[in-house]
Amino acid sequence: MSDSGDPDGSDPDGSAPDGDVVPWRAFLAETVARLEAGGLAISSPVAEARWIVEEASGLEGAELELGLDELATVRGVARLDALVARRLAGEPIQYVLGHWSFRTLDLLCDRRVLIPRPETEQVVEQALGELDRLLLARPAGHRATVVDLGTGSGAMGLSVVAERPGTEVWLVDRSSDALAVARANLAGLGMAGGRVRVVEGSWFDALPTELRGRVDLVVTNPPYVAEGEPLDPSVADWEPGDALVSGPRGLECYEAILAEAPTWLAEAGAVVAEIGATQARAVADLARAAGFAEVTVHPDHAGHPRTLIARAAAPEGAVSG
Repeated sequence: MSDSGDPDGSDPDGSAPDGDVVPWRAFLAETVARLEAGGLAISSPVAEARWIVEEASGLEGAELELGLDELATVRGVARLDALVARRLAGEPIQYVLGHWSFRTLDLLCDRRVLIPRPETEQVVEQALGELDRLLLARPAGHRATVVDLGTGSGAMGLSVVAERPGTEVWLVDRSSDALAVARANLAGLGMAGGRVRVVEGSWFDALPTELRGRVDLVVTNPPYVAEGEPLDPSVADWEPGDALVSGPRGLECYEAILAEAPTWLAEAGAVVAEIGATQARAVADLARAAGFAEVTVHPDHAGHPRTLIARAAAPEGAVSG
């Protein structure tokens, strides 16, 4: 990619010298061309080019549109070159940018955690509906407790906090690297994150014993890929394997979570879990075997089974909804 000036001749703030008149608009067009010619199956090169130029220039949304005719800086073009090189090497755009939108949040996202996906946003939608159902059945003033098992970036649990203020949320992961990302994303919530706790450990083992029997809702997107199951290189080569692969059958994490969840849930509490598209029957059977009173599976927007909801028994005479 062409440069907008000699770094040794640039101004102290990194701006291009007066004789160089290359605007960001030219670099945007060049970035589109490079992504289109790069040999990757990029579905939206124009959109990705815009995101990369936004990241490099520091101009976002409407600011970029207004600033496209501004002269690019040497520092900005160097940043642009580095980002494009990473994308052309096959690195997912979410990691290249270092952040990604998830529902109402803009999440830090790097190779320590899975990329937040639209399917998981739909799982969160189901979880919020389940939380609302539970709150209707609880006494007035009840403060709900939600546990996000295998939180990764914190996408699910932090969405609950952002969209249902006042909820007490526990973010659990056995990976200290993942929890570092989750803590950074929690810090981005400011005061809204005041009732979030981040704990390291394996599933329910990380929780304090006083939560036993008090949890209203468990949300989870655990590893559910079976060992040896083929994955797209954009996933297999870049995303953390421990967050993807569950074990020989792909069901091991569900077995552990669903078997223990009933002892942690309050009356009529529920587990809302993301599942693989071929796992609906197997995971539903595990939930029933664990003693859940009501088990349902809901499709994503593509029609694939995606969300398992397993409800514990409600008090006698209560309506499950």
